Amino acid sequence: MLGPVILAASRSDRMRRLISAAPVTKQVVDRFIPGESVDDIVPIIEELTGRGLELTMDVVGEDITTPEQAAAARDAYLALIDRLRELGLGERVEMSVKLSMFGQALAGGHELALANVRPVVEAAAAIGTTVTLDAEDHTTLDSMFAIHEELRRDFPQTGCVIQAYLFRTEADARRLAAAGSRVRLVKGAYKEPAEVAYQQKSEIDKAYVRVLRILMRGEGYPMVGSHDPRLISIAQELARRAGRKPDEYEFQMLYGIRSDEHLRLAAEGHRMRVYTAYGTDWYGYFMRRLAEKPANLRFFLRSMISHG
Repeated sequence: MLGPVILAASRSDRMRRLISAAPVTKQVVDRFIPGESVDDIVPIIEELTGRGLELTMDVVGEDITTPEQAAAARDAYLALIDRLRELGLGERVEMSVKLSMFGQALAGGHELALANVRPVVEAAAAIGTTVTLDAEDHTTLDSMFAIHEELRRDFPQTGCVIQAYLFRTEADARRLAAAGSRVRLVKGAYKEPAEVAYQQKSEIDKAYVRVLRILMRGEGYPMVGSHDPRLISIAQELARRAGRKPDEYEFQMLYGIRSDEHLRLAAEGHRMRVYTAYGTDWYGYFMRRLAEKPANLRFFLRSMISHG
């Protein structure tokens, strides 16, 4: 399986330098990360919302080594929120944040990440939107869930992400599927050991359906993070059986992947949110997109060959 190999490469400084230097890399990266600055991304936001889509924005960057970098990440999100306020698009665009970007892995990281993310959540609420805490590798999750619980005391609309491939996720889903909660379910895109996570695609897919059933039967707001046509159909059926209306759950897909499906679901009356990343520190995000789907990797390799 190539996925684990690619995920290992995402942590390699040597591979980062090699891939970043390849002439074709930028045009392929642009497929998934359509800009480096707020100014770059505003036209994308206006185009997608104009087509009836909603967005969740991710300012990419996870390799934070100083508190100053973590504060800069916070400020980047605050600048984005300020621009959304100017555009009057707060209700259509939310934020996704990785707590590692806010200093979670540094000394005193739990408190530092909470201190940095809170003003972002406050600013988002002030323009009528919210923040979802992205899940990262399994060693960070207890901290992430504790921060999520703390934020929800003042901002109950704060969302979080759970990953189907982890053994713990069914229990997490039961705990989180309460009234007012917002939970995005994804398959998982980090290299996890067999002691904590399913390794085979078939087992991950089965776990995804089990967890999704818990969320759909619960009292919260499920966010279905998948591009898999079969899982999308299953989600619609589970929603129907649970008596959910189209505005009582949503689909989420990545920018640059199955764009026609984004528009199809929106046209059918579903809430469809596009996960849109931007920024200069794109390498880790890009490598996980390659690892998630063989088609993404084939696209990248074909582009490198054709421009070689």
